[in-house]
Amino acid sequence: MKKKADGPPGRRETGKNQSPGHSGLWGLAVWLAPVLVLGIWHLGDVGRGIKETGHTWQTGVYLALAAAVLAVLALMWRMLLGCGNRRLEQVYPAAGLLLGLLYLFVLPPLSAPDEISHYVSAYQLSSTFTGQPSNDRYGRVLLRPQDAWVEDLAGTFVYEADPDGHLQVTRESLEGAEKFCRVLDESVYRLLWELRGGKQYHPQKTEELKGALVSSTYPPVQTTPLAYVPQALAMAGARLLGMNTIALMYLGRMANLVFFVVMTWLALRRLPFGKEVLMGVALLPMTLHLSASFSYDVMIMGCVFLLTAVCLDLAYKKEQVEPGDVVLLMVLMAVCGPCKMIYAVMMGLCLLVPVRKFGGWGRWALCAAAVGGAWAMAMYAVNSQVVASYVAETESYVQWAGEPGYSILLLVHRPVRLVRMFYQTLLDQMEVWHLGIIGAHLSGLDKVLNVPYGAVVLFTLGLLALAFLKPGESVLICGPRRVWILAVCGLCMAAAMFSMLIAWTPLSSWVINGVQGRYFLPFLPVLLMACKNRLVVLTRNIDRPVLCLMCCLNGYVLLRLFSIVCTRL
Repeated sequence: MKKKADGPPGRRETGKNQSPGHSGLWGLAVWLAPVLVLGIWHLGDVGRGIKETGHTWQTGVYLALAAAVLAVLALMWRMLLGCGNRRLEQVYPAAGLLLGLLYLFVLPPLSAPDEISHYVSAYQLSSTFTGQPSNDRYGRVLLRPQDAWVEDLAGTFVYEADPDGHLQVTRESLEGAEKFCRVLDESVYRLLWELRGGKQYHPQKTEELKGALVSSTYPPVQTTPLAYVPQALAMAGARLLGMNTIALMYLGRMANLVFFVVMTWLALRRLPFGKEVLMGVALLPMTLHLSASFSYDVMIMGCVFLLTAVCLDLAYKKEQVEPGDVVLLMVLMAVCGPCKMIYAVMMGLCLLVPVRKFGGWGRWALCAAAVGGAWAMAMYAVNSQVVASYVAETESYVQWAGEPGYSILLLVHRPVRLVRMFYQTLLDQMEVWHLGIIGAHLSGLDKVLNVPYGAVVLFTLGLLALAFLKPGESVLICGPRRVWILAVCGLCMAAAMFSMLIAWTPLSSWVINGVQGRYFLPFLPVLLMACKNRLVVLTRNIDRPVLCLMCCLNGYVLLRLFSIVCTRL
């Protein structure tokens, strides 16, 4: 095998000869034809749903979606293959924003995993921004009367006024209540269609509440409010303008999407290499679905992506660590750390930076204390009570299972059982985690709204192809640094498993419950970068065709998901 010439950290992306045969209208037709054919096929599925419901407007909406998908794919083809000189940080904002918007509309508000809780949390913060009461005396989030219907589609709630005049849902009327988008089926699309143009859901029900604020039946997420600033700012604007609930939810999601795209774009600009890997992860169906939701996973992924980029830049490219770099790392850890404590492990990437770039051990220690201290202070301010409860409890109880659970004290006295649970979980759940990373099941992990296994395989192969060594490229992450990155990622995975073992797993279970593949998305890019090696070397650079393929796969997934919802009666 010929010895590869060492190149600069950031491989030059001319793109001119990366995709021969993919230029001109013929090349565009070749890329779009499969999506067009499959789109026509699924139009038949939409038609079968219309026969059952008589909602002929769905044909027009589907055709508009198909036209938008093809237009976006044509633009991505032009930017990735037709105009190969564009850098990936120039291409990604259009890809992430446009595909994210399409996912946002195909998978409506409150359809993402745990999105109702994130929506309520963002709503709480938007009340603070608008100067309105955010919580009642019991800590429940207060909603505008016209927004209460998302938790009570059937109108079964019975309200009683508390001493402050806020309306509380009676315990008896909670049974059988149905929230908006609990199951994403045809009725959700129908309701969105009926509420177009700023209409209000059951205005007579709102009038009965006589303007009183309503206490939400869903508790807010106990985390840093910074995780919901983008969503809350957009929602505050919608409330000040008197927009209806649908507009409120869509604007909040759009703001979160824009924030994610900006953070990922900043990470792409800062990365010295591996840009194609980060963009590939950002174009996975699960990533796009989460990015266009209220979820605080957006804040976590954006912060960890940028943290990774800064650490790799300081380790491999930048000659000297500046105060601004340390401040940025402090802010990133202080913001994302309290969201999910497990990602504190990612601070370990800071140790990739040589001590000499800090100017000596003294300054290195000072900077390390600053970054770690910022995370510790944020954790203490937000999660001190949670951490104390986990450490102090001698017995645990898992509410969803109605059984005793694991406590830290129990695991300390039974280390073999802890190792056995980890081992059994890895054997049993690796396939599930893989599907979760790609996004095989979307909308609250709904197995009906799935990405076909063939598409999952192509997404997976695409990520691997982006991570493999290309001609003219050198392996930069190697030796001790590779071992350290793999160890950090492994520790982060172990932290996710341990946290769900003590918080979500009953004693009767033989595997750890609740760990989802999406938990691994924040560190997936750097993990793939660290796996680059000289044993598997591609004969040509296919980064741009692979990224274009991933965009086309997302276009197909969007059309298929819409057709499934239309036929899910």
